[in-house]
Amino acid sequence: MTSPLLDPVRLGSLSLPNRFVMAPLTRTRTTEARVPGAMNAEYYRQRAGAGLIVSEAVAITPEAVGYKWTPGLWSQEQVDGWRTVTDAVHAAGGRIVAQLWHVGRISHSSFHADGLPVSSTDTAADAKSFTEDGYVPTSTPRRLRTDEMPRVVEDYRRATVNAVAAGFDGVEVHAANGYLLEQFLADGVNDRTDGYGGSIENRARLTLEVVDAVVAAAGDPGTVGIRLSLGNGSSGTSDADPAAVLAHLGAGLDRRGLAYVHYVEPVTDDGRRTDLSEALRSTWTGPFVLAQGFTPETGEQAVAEGRADAVAFGKAFIGNPDLPERHRTGAPLADADPSTFYGEGPEGYTSYPAAGEDVAEDVAEDPAA
Repeated sequence: MTSPLLDPVRLGSLSLPNRFVMAPLTRTRTTEARVPGAMNAEYYRQRAGAGLIVSEAVAITPEAVGYKWTPGLWSQEQVDGWRTVTDAVHAAGGRIVAQLWHVGRISHSSFHADGLPVSSTDTAADAKSFTEDGYVPTSTPRRLRTDEMPRVVEDYRRATVNAVAAGFDGVEVHAANGYLLEQFLADGVNDRTDGYGGSIENRARLTLEVVDAVVAAAGDPGTVGIRLSLGNGSSGTSDADPAAVLAHLGAGLDRRGLAYVHYVEPVTDDGRRTDLSEALRSTWTGPFVLAQGFTPETGEQAVAEGRADAVAFGKAFIGNPDLPERHRTGAPLADADPSTFYGEGPEGYTSYPAAGEDVAEDVAEDPAA
């Protein structure tokens, strides 16, 4: 079939054979040392037909951790583990970028030697962290001091260096979903009175400083993307005027010439999409990736209407490792099993077959049931 989602597209320096982006998907399947292994490499290899894979969120330092069994990118062992993943994706003809993650206050004391996550604020989030004891309320954070901001920026820079060493094709700065950078962006969380709080310019400062450091480390702004979701209210990150913040960010990012902006578009309870993406695109003129509840059909429409250059799919890529090919041939889509989204082992992870293939013998007959 012909489809705008199957057309090639260029995002900065990244040339994609189609416009299907695999969204970042936390799957909690690394080692206790947060090192990817052979199973993770196989999972990503199976999905190398995506125009672009955005890796699951990768913690940039131990301070950035908020969930068990999620990967890191601060040690040589982790870099080596990720190299097995990128090598597998590249051998299968794919492209993959690392999503750089700091959870901020969406964490638990058990992950931190001093028992304190960090944030823009010292107010706890109404959210949960996935720990050895299951899902538990997040801990009250420590407010980052002004003199700590250069160190936080340096942590992102160093993680970018490690991503390049691990063979990633680029990086995506995670400034969405209620995590650290969005905790600075949102006035419903950021209650600071220093140069990183108050005005929109101040609240956006850390995000833009991080982007500058990441671009410098990557060596090419065309290999750097950013994910935003302001306006969704994730984990309490409400803002009085998200359109104004997004327009300010869009202008700053546009001047920096990034590969793409990846926006999680808010959707109302009755399924209507808001116009916040328009506020962002009023100042951001580069490639635009949209996410949030798209099907291949609605993704086609977004591209055809010029609302997006590419569309990110999450759950559809879990159950359908060959999602673009299924769309091309009209093969039916499998449902992913939510009970296996997080956890251990291959079931519900590497067990979903491509269209026409048999399910692996060592997993349940129908893992998508």
